[in-house]
Amino acid sequence: MRVAIRRDIGRRPGLAVGVRLLLPILLSLGVGCASLPPAPERAPSTAFDQPESTAVGAAVGEAAAGRPGWSGFSLLRTGREALSARVFLTEMAERSLDLQYYIFKGDTAGSVMAERLLRAADRGVRVRLLLDDNNLAGHDPIAAALDAHPNVEVRIFNPFAHRESHGFDFAIDFGRVNHRAHNKIFVADGAVAILGGRNIGDDYFGLSAEANFRDLDVAAVGPVVGEIAAGFDGYWNSDWAYPVAALVERQAAPADLERLRTGVRAKLDAHPCPYPLDGGATDLRAWLGGLVAGLVWAQARVVADEPGELTRGRRGEVAAALVEQMAAAEREILVESAYFVHRKAGVEAARRVCEAGVRVRVLTNSLASNDVMLAHAGYEKHRKGLLKAGVELHELRPDARTVSEQVAPEAAGAITSLHTKVVVLDRESVFIGSFNLDLRSAELNTEVALLISSPELAVAVAAFMDEGAAPASSFRVVLGDDGDLVWIAEDEDGERRWTHEPETGGWARFSADLVRLLPIQSQL
Repeated sequence: MRVAIRRDIGRRPGLAVGVRLLLPILLSLGVGCASLPPAPERAPSTAFDQPESTAVGAAVGEAAAGRPGWSGFSLLRTGREALSARVFLTEMAERSLDLQYYIFKGDTAGSVMAERLLRAADRGVRVRLLLDDNNLAGHDPIAAALDAHPNVEVRIFNPFAHRESHGFDFAIDFGRVNHRAHNKIFVADGAVAILGGRNIGDDYFGLSAEANFRDLDVAAVGPVVGEIAAGFDGYWNSDWAYPVAALVERQAAPADLERLRTGVRAKLDAHPCPYPLDGGATDLRAWLGGLVAGLVWAQARVVADEPGELTRGRRGEVAAALVEQMAAAEREILVESAYFVHRKAGVEAARRVCEAGVRVRVLTNSLASNDVMLAHAGYEKHRKGLLKAGVELHELRPDARTVSEQVAPEAAGAITSLHTKVVVLDRESVFIGSFNLDLRSAELNTEVALLISSPELAVAVAAFMDEGAAPASSFRVVLGDDGDLVWIAEDEDGERRWTHEPETGGWARFSADLVRLLPIQSQL
């Protein structure tokens, strides 16, 4: 039985490509001469480094006893698990919360997190929130109101000079503003970190009535948390991070903070979160005990780009580390990446790997599930070449069962899309973080990832990836006898085949084919 799919999704455009195509028009408008204010004085601060003095840190430390140098990991597979983990850790935090995100929406999930962060700040917890500016146009008053709390500080990465409309900055300062921080980090009391693909918003946690992502995070304890926290400090204290107070025309007052609290509460009263997130102290301790008991212990390291590294015209540290790991694979490389965009050199590298006897399987978005059509156009440019090279290709269905069965009841029927960023190598190690296997992550945006050496965790992640690549959740893409592409899927009605991008209209296919001809591959 086929699932009815809602098509009224508001698709997000590619980061800068759409604006770049309109540069001549924008420049002809005679845009204003707004510029960033002089670099403000930034009071440097560092991550909390005594986690053992907190309840969360003590519980983690007890579990880590006898495992020097090892870190513990727990997969957060579903949106409910991922949101619950962030909320519960925020509720239990005693000393510090450090968050860095590319997107932080004002919907139900964003309101839940904002309310819990304020509650923590009211308890005396220091909250540092670092947001990339690409998705904040027009939202300065909200960020400034949050920053008005004495225990909360908000900083903006690489801010735009035009605060209401970022398009002007893309027109006149493209080289700078095209460099974005795509990192996604959550650290509680210096004891537990969450790292992976999810931003803060309903579609990342199975709450959206329009579209929901398949994604994956990992909760981490042990030495890697200190590395993640130190990386956060590097961004927080860099010249790229502006205090939001330096960007607003009017400084927020206590009254603004109270209006924000009232607005957040009204939002949640009107659109309550369907997940049970209001457990008492006993429930929180039980959740933490379950998390700690289920940890997989392993050697691991953090790989991260420096804040300004990719402005110097070279490949980032995260990309270099992943290329090195993939080149060393001997049997199998499993990839799940929302966007999969390469140059011809990448296709040739894949050919050499496959010819060496290494199996390469990729799950990425289909045109029907992709939230960034421009990225799909970049992927389809070399799709046939990848298949000829020996790569197994799967594309997520817009009604993927692995996603639709896990969303909140209110989100039933929403489109499913892929947002995961994970690679499993020889079922012995896992590479997981914010990094898409595309040129934007490799050469333009900053990223962060964990490289975990653990056959146990690798097998668990591979099982998760198998669910995504299953016929009920993905199209298998093959070359037909005539050399053209064929998409294959299975459901209760049996096998279905398409000779064009499945579940799409002619206009969508025409648009993707047209964009594919444009010289914008490096921006994708």
